[in-house]
Amino acid sequence: MLKLISLSKKIILLAGPTASGKSKLAISLARKLNGEIINADSMQVFKEFKILSSRPSFSDTQKIKHHLYGVISVKRYFSVGDWLKQAKKKINFCLKKKKIPIIVGGTGLYFNAITKGISKIPNIDLKTRNKVRNMYKKIGFKRFYDLLLKLDPKIKGRILPTDSQRIQRAYEVKIKTKKSLFDWFTNTKSDFLDFEIKKIFIDIPREELLKKISQRTELMIKNKCVDEVRKFNRLKINKSLSANKIIGVQEINDFLKRSISLDQCKELINIKTRQYAKRQNTWARGHMKNWNKLYSKNFSILLKKSLKVVS
Repeated sequence: MLKLISLSKKIILLAGPTASGKSKLAISLARKLNGEIINADSMQVFKEFKILSSRPSFSDTQKIKHHLYGVISVKRYFSVGDWLKQAKKKINFCLKKKKIPIIVGGTGLYFNAITKGISKIPNIDLKTRNKVRNMYKKIGFKRFYDLLLKLDPKIKGRILPTDSQRIQRAYEVKIKTKKSLFDWFTNTKSDFLDFEIKKIFIDIPREELLKKISQRTELMIKNKCVDEVRKFNRLKINKSLSANKIIGVQEINDFLKRSISLDQCKELINIKTRQYAKRQNTWARGHMKNWNKLYSKNFSILLKKSLKVVS
């Protein structure tokens, strides 16, 4: 187990819904505070999706050192535990250089892993995992979810039926360990209890966020995200892997099949992105109650507010 450096170091957590401007704020904070940026977005870890996942640009990464962006193949299963292990290494790396780690992203479970810890679930053998995945493919998510509810009633209202990766995980954990996934989540603690953790959530107004989402979709199309999906399709990865869920993959494939127009494709991407942002905000209300909720239309004011929080 990786031992973390010094118990008196500062870590900044910067979260917010998709398209809220987290990356820009993180870079400005890093410049002001002598920091480096660590990715906490589950889609931006993938090598093959730079445009659709809205990874920081080359020029941004030249200004400030960025970590854990585009480091994992879409062919790989990448869990919260995998992310935490790598994030801890990068945090140590920053601290050794006397840099402040700024962890930025929109994946709530990653931030929970930092602030609350992660359960020590035993490794599930490949035979069991394959058995569960084959069962899921055979019967579909609705029937699978019904069976999971009977097997583990504790997941009701806590995992969505459409969250294929997590419902399969819950099933395999229950049949292998005889304990609910949520039983394993109890009695966990953070590896960062003795750290000074500053937490910021960008609480952007809905109308402003919708505008930013539409602008970003237009930019992704302009930057040839359609070609990115074409390349992804040629890899023919397992449908259960999370990279298939990146917003835009399904919609662009429908466009490539000529079942929808480009304008329809963009609108569907906007709708899904808005729905995702709503889920992120809902998560924040439930899991980030003690975070500093900040926003200003004036970026300079937002930066000043943020610097006040982390000082």
